[in-house]
Amino acid sequence: MSPALSRRDVLRGTGALILAFGVPHSASALTETGASATPLRGLPGSLDSTPRLNAWIRIEADGNATIFTGKAELGQGIKTALLQIAAEELKLPLPRITLITADTARTPNEGYTAASHSVQDSGTAIRNAAAQVREILIGEAARRVGRSTDGLKAWDGVITGPDNLSFGYGELVSAQLLNVDAQPTSILTDPKNFAVMDRPVARVDIPPKLTGGAAYVQDMRLPGMVHGRIVRPPSYGARLIDLDAAPVEAMPGVLKVVRDGAFIGVVAEKQWTAIQAMRRLAASARWNESAALPDEAQLPEALMALPTKDTTILDVGTPDAASYDVDALFSRPYLSHGSIGPSCAIAHMDGEDLTVWTHTQGVYPLRDALATLCAMPRGKVRCIHVEGAGCYGQNGADDVGADAALLARALPGRPVRVQWMREQEHAWEPFGPGMAAHVRASLGPDGSISAWQHDVWSQSHMMRPGPPGTLLAARDIANPFLPAPPVDLPMPEGGGDRNAVPLYVLPNARAVNHFLPQMPLRGSSMRSLGGYLNVFAIESTMDDLARLSGQDPVAFRLRHLRDERASAVITLAAERFGWNGRPTLSAGSGYGFAFARYKNLEAYCAIALELAIDQDTGRTVVQRAIAAVDTGQVVNPDGVRNQIEGGIVQATSWTLFEGVRFDRQRITSVDWASYPILRFAHVPRRVEVHLVERPGLPFLGAGEAAQGPMGAAIANAIRDITGTRLRALPLDAAKVRAASKVRPASMGSSLPPRSPS
Repeated sequence: MSPALSRRDVLRGTGALILAFGVPHSASALTETGASATPLRGLPGSLDSTPRLNAWIRIEADGNATIFTGKAELGQGIKTALLQIAAEELKLPLPRITLITADTARTPNEGYTAASHSVQDSGTAIRNAAAQVREILIGEAARRVGRSTDGLKAWDGVITGPDNLSFGYGELVSAQLLNVDAQPTSILTDPKNFAVMDRPVARVDIPPKLTGGAAYVQDMRLPGMVHGRIVRPPSYGARLIDLDAAPVEAMPGVLKVVRDGAFIGVVAEKQWTAIQAMRRLAASARWNESAALPDEAQLPEALMALPTKDTTILDVGTPDAASYDVDALFSRPYLSHGSIGPSCAIAHMDGEDLTVWTHTQGVYPLRDALATLCAMPRGKVRCIHVEGAGCYGQNGADDVGADAALLARALPGRPVRVQWMREQEHAWEPFGPGMAAHVRASLGPDGSISAWQHDVWSQSHMMRPGPPGTLLAARDIANPFLPAPPVDLPMPEGGGDRNAVPLYVLPNARAVNHFLPQMPLRGSSMRSLGGYLNVFAIESTMDDLARLSGQDPVAFRLRHLRDERASAVITLAAERFGWNGRPTLSAGSGYGFAFARYKNLEAYCAIALELAIDQDTGRTVVQRAIAAVDTGQVVNPDGVRNQIEGGIVQATSWTLFEGVRFDRQRITSVDWASYPILRFAHVPRRVEVHLVERPGLPFLGAGEAAQGPMGAAIANAIRDITGTRLRALPLDAAKVRAASKVRPASMGSSLPPRSPS
């Protein structure tokens, strides 16, 4: 609960450097991370928006270092990776470095921790800043003795040189030494001399998670803390008609019932009392419901019938054909984040200052939204990131932060902890949007692709704060904020159209993004955004075209690629899997292969897998998945493998099990029974991740690289086994069992290729 770090706090201790920030971050609502799409200064990574070196690195009087990042640990392992990067370039042992993550009072503004940009943006900034700080310290040592920097080197926190020159880092620092802007270029450590990077280092965030320690904001307990709960409407747009709060206000242990328009909350001394009070308030509330949700069974058709804003994102040659060899509609349902811990926040109104501990992915954008919501100056609101129990995009973290802020404002002086109930999380979080993609493609006489068209329909994948109207509470209060306008994230990273442009070389191709300004269900960012469905559609079609032309699926892909790094991961995955020598399997088992470069800008990932279907139940199990990945310079090999393994497991769950359920008025999948996810019995039996070494090349985000290829590889394996192409996600047991019945049970894996259904 300490206030923002003051200048005096930073200066305490002889020789410590001043923590001062550079120019304010210029956030843009048109990018997923909030970073400006246009470079401001031409500096590496996030140094471009925050150029002062002392905004990133502080050398303490004892020679230790503190590193500041605006990115947050979400379970992706960036704390460890960023520490490795800083240790490598500062030439300091890891135990002598402290890392401070997203905090509006202490760290740079790096927008949202999203889009697999953490190492790419913040890691690049810290690496260059650390290298420049190292060289500044070497220069200061040379200046102290009146000689050149020739022969001076930094190691283990000490500058040494000829004639027994030796200065500890703490001896060299002064108040202004690092209060300078970064330079465009840095003397970076040659990869062949790495001592910390490109080596496995145990994740610093894992021990409390494995041992049941206090790892998440859900675990936080502050002195004097009380508990809040919120009553949410039963459906989108429901209007509160009547509420009898008096019996709840008289309950023992209830401190306050807060009502502001249709925003209803209760604060109690004990958590269980707050839950009971919330239940009684919910039972006494009467609502007028008006929601008109689409027909879930006809979701793709409903989405495609909505008004659109169309953008042609690829147009080469003459892709129109009289007929197509493949003409298919692919779709995905709305997806829940499925976080294990329902969203939680703690807020404390202390005098005129509001502090919020939150698992938001963007402390600065949330700070701005809360300041507007609470009519407070930005400088009086502080948001501190604390990891949440499950984060795969924008779940209810920001909303519950607003809930806690409003309750804390109503009960100043005591920290108020608010946690959503499971049914609130499943009904009210912003879902990964439902989507449809129509792909048409033709083969030429030589067996190559002669025409390709890809049309994709999707609502916004970016409805995060800062506009306060993105927050549920802001829309429910008596003087509500208007819903934020839908954001169509532009290419090259894209939103719903992410990865809709194939990486393959196609002489005649068109891709059109049909952006839906209307949002039938609440949606926003979820891992890989539209990339999951678009890769699923493209790689399914590539598989069908290969079969139609009698070509091996791997060779067919390689034939249409000119990107050497793409070919390398495909070749490596195929080799490690034993693709060319794969045996014919028994009935109910088969193979699948898929590839993508995430966003066509970041990590390359190819996956080969073997899958088995229980033909009685339709249940599928991935027997083994072999992935190859090129993520540029690797910081922590184990960390990259963790990300790809996690993506493989998550995509298996999305592909085989998940889909938000709703009727024409309400969300109905409000628990784990109605929203099934992957259980241990169906986790892939064996997963291998092989890394392509690219020493010295720029970091490429790997966090969301596996989801698209894994979903498509599963679909291609099911096609291989059943002979039927399934295109409407999820490929659940009922669909797979129906597909299995189409084909004689005696038929096993397809060799040679066959025609698609």
